[in-house]
Amino acid sequence: MRDNGGQPFPAALWRAVREELAGRFGGLTAYNRAPAEGEWSDDDGARRRDDVVVYEVMDDALDREWWRHFRESLERRFAQEELVVRAERIERL
Repeated sequence: MRDNGGQPFPAALWRAVREELAGRFGGLTAYNRAPAEGEWSDDDGARRRDDVVVYEVMDDALDREWWRHFRESLERRFAQEELVVRAERIERL
């Protein structure tokens, strides 16, 4: 939600991500009303905290190369050392 200096990212950045995902996958679910809180220790042992937004899409096939490029693009856009992109196999009932 915020850069490393604590400043909120512009809403246009979030809109662009939503539009890109929705355009590619035909829709998305955004978990951003009450962001999750992330905590970790950095290399120096200092405790870090961040708010986490989750976007979810579904697709029949996993294009690992596209997701790798997308993740790297997000890391640059949001000036992050690392972003997590994960995939889960689901069963539609």
